[in-house]
Amino acid sequence: MIFAYLPQDGTIVKREIGAVDPVPTAALWIDLYSPTPEDRARVDAAFNLAIPTHAEMLEIEPSARLYSENGALYMTATILARADEPNPTADAFTFVLTNRCLVTVRYHDPRPVTQFATRLLRLPGSCANGEEAMIGLMDAFVDRIADILEKAGSDLDGISRTIFANRARSAAQAAQERSMQDVLRELGRIEDLCSTARESMLGLQRVVRFLDVTAEGETKKQSKDMHARFKSLNRDLTSLMEHADFDSRKVNFLLDATLGLINIEQNRIIKLFSVVSVVLMPPTLVGTVYGMNFKDMPELDWSFGYPMAIGFMIASAILPYLYFKKRGWF
Repeated sequence: MIFAYLPQDGTIVKREIGAVDPVPTAALWIDLYSPTPEDRARVDAAFNLAIPTHAEMLEIEPSARLYSENGALYMTATILARADEPNPTADAFTFVLTNRCLVTVRYHDPRPVTQFATRLLRLPGSCANGEEAMIGLMDAFVDRIADILEKAGSDLDGISRTIFANRARSAAQAAQERSMQDVLRELGRIEDLCSTARESMLGLQRVVRFLDVTAEGETKKQSKDMHARFKSLNRDLTSLMEHADFDSRKVNFLLDATLGLINIEQNRIIKLFSVVSVVLMPPTLVGTVYGMNFKDMPELDWSFGYPMAIGFMIASAILPYLYFKKRGWF
């Protein structure tokens, strides 16, 4: 699909370009969403470009992601999407900046694209050219990543309270809380989210630095303004990457704490079974002795032999139990 954002009478209108419609060269922003080879060919012909295929976008070497060709800048970054869902996704997102407009190529639907498009239609004066549209879109990506990391930090605080608060509660209350397996799964999801967010920020930071070095404004003042915005974006991304690293370290700490508590719980159960085994060993020994079938066993002919053996077994079980209880072993 091809979506065009066109300046028109002081406003910006969004238009979906059909299969037989010409690609408007006066557009401020051309958005290619899951484009077919025919869609890419039409945009290539309209703007004298070479739109990369999805396979080419997924290449990770810098020379394949950041380059200039025929006066256009090609910049690709991995962008996080569906962060609020159980299984977040990430895919390559390509910016192509020409002298006339911004062309974006994507095969997934990050929320910031829709948010920026809505803002662009509502505030047409916020973008005057493709470079400003690109900076605005990247601002939207950075804001979204900041929201994701903020929520991840809040989730980690909740998990931390769950891990350490359950230990002081009764067994019935603790059973109502999330199991440790759920905690491990949630920590894994947050770590995956943070690592993908770091990958997105690293790609965006490379794009910002490449654009800051290669792009030139129409006037010296505009160039200074663009440089200031690039510097602000780079500073925000650096700060967010530090925050993502902090969240990752906290995930590792909570993971170690969870595994430690699981080990403690398992050791407690094993300890309980060990104590029970030791308590039952003396009665078992007594029963084994009196279960032997030897001819000369005086107690076999004694009328109180059976009650004596039962009492002996009970006493031999109670004494170790009281000893272990006094030592606080269970």
